[in-house]
Amino acid sequence: MDCGTIVGFRKSVYGCFSRAADALMNIVDALATDTAAHSFVELSLSPFFQRRWPSLYEAFQDARIDRAALQRAFAAQVPEPLPGHRLVIGADASSIARPQAPTAKDRTYVHIPNLPKECRPTTPGWQFSTLSVLPEQTSSWTYVLDNRRIESDRTQGQVAAQQLREVLSYLPVRPLFEGDSYYSGLPFLSETAGLACDKLVRMPKNRVLYRCAPPRTGKRGAPRKDGDPFRCKDAATHGQPDGHWHGNDASGHKVEVDCWSHLHFRKGREIDVTAIRVIRHGAQDTKRDPGTSWFLFTGDELPPLEQIPVLYGRRYSLEHAYRVDKQDLFWASVHLRTPEQMQSWTDILACVRDLLCLARDFADVRQPWESKRRPATPQQVRRALGPIIERLGTPARLPQVRGKSPGRRLGALVKKALRFPVTYKAADRAAPLV
Repeated sequence: MDCGTIVGFRKSVYGCFSRAADALMNIVDALATDTAAHSFVELSLSPFFQRRWPSLYEAFQDARIDRAALQRAFAAQVPEPLPGHRLVIGADASSIARPQAPTAKDRTYVHIPNLPKECRPTTPGWQFSTLSVLPEQTSSWTYVLDNRRIESDRTQGQVAAQQLREVLSYLPVRPLFEGDSYYSGLPFLSETAGLACDKLVRMPKNRVLYRCAPPRTGKRGAPRKDGDPFRCKDAATHGQPDGHWHGNDASGHKVEVDCWSHLHFRKGREIDVTAIRVIRHGAQDTKRDPGTSWFLFTGDELPPLEQIPVLYGRRYSLEHAYRVDKQDLFWASVHLRTPEQMQSWTDILACVRDLLCLARDFADVRQPWESKRRPATPQQVRRALGPIIERLGTPARLPQVRGKSPGRRLGALVKKALRFPVTYKAADRAAPLV
C-alpha cells in the first residue's frame, strides 16, 4: 500500500456521505489521528476538525450515508491474502450498553460479558453485527466490510446473512467464512446455503447430526429419511472418521483432528455438512481452553485438516478489534440518542479502522519503551497518520461562516423527549440441536 491508496480510499469514502459530508470527513480525519483525545467531544480540538464542537453532534443528526456505496468502497481495498492462502472473513456481534437511556429507541436486552457470576449478564442497549476480513495472524487488524445494527425484530443470524449476501458480490475471490457456535444453527446455514462462500463455524458439543438415509428395502411403508444419528457427545455413534491428522502445535503439544463428511440436520437434509473434531492434549480442558472442540464445515473446498486449529484461531481477531473500537476509538462511549445516529457513528468508526489497516505497512510511531520487533498496533499507526493526512489534504470543504444563531424564540415551549420501553425479543431459536 502507498499514499495513493490512502488518497483514493478517503475520496471514495467522502463520496458515500450524502449529507453532512464535510463534517463527517473531518470526524474521520480527527478520529484517525488524535490519540490525545480522551472523549468524543475532545475530537473537536483536533486540527483536522475545522468546525466548532457542536458540529460533532450536529453532523450525526444530519448524516446520510449511502451504505451500498460504502460497502463497495470497503471491498475495493480488501487486503489480498498471501500466495497459497485463502481470503478468510468472519462475523460476530457486540453490544453497546444503554441502560440509562429511555429516550433511545429500539433498545433490546443485550449480553454484557466478563461480569461476576452473581450479576445478571444482560442490560438494555443496542447490538451490532460486524463482518470483517481476518488477518493472517490473530490480532486487532481486522478490515471491516460491513457493520450493521441488529434491530429488535431481527436476529443476529439474519443480519449476518444479509451482510454476506450484499458483500460477497464485491469480493474478488470465494472466501472462507468463520463464526462462533451461533452461526452453526440451521436458520443461518439455510439462509446462506446458496452463497459463494465456504463456512467453517464452531459447533456445540451436544449437536446431533444424521448420516444419509439407507437404501430402500422394498418393504411397505415410507422409506427412512435419515440414517443413523451422529451425536458429538457419544463416541459410539461416530464410527470410522473419513479423515485423520495428528501432529504438534506451536508449544509442542499433540493435536488430533478427525472429520466425518456427508452429514445433515434432520430439518435441513439438503445441506451437506462435515463434522470436525479437534483434540488438544496440551489444553487445560476448561470453558475458555477446551481439550475437545467441534467444528462444522459446509462448502466446496474443505481446508486441510492440519490447518483447522490455526485457521479457526483467526476468528478471535474480531474480539481484539472490538476492544480497540471501544477503548481507543470511543465506539461505546458516544451517547447519541437515536439508533440511526449510532449507525452513522459506527460507519465512521469502520472508515477509520479500514484507513488504519491500509496505512499500517508504512506508517507508525512508537514510544521509546515500545518494542520495534512487534507488528505495529492501531494506536501506533494513528500517531503517524497526522503528518501524512496533512500533506495529502482533505476532500472536505472549509466551513462557511453563518453568523450567530438567534436561539429559541421567547416563550417557546420545549416538549419533553419521547420515552421508549425496552423491547423484549422472542426466544432466539437460531441454533437448534437437531
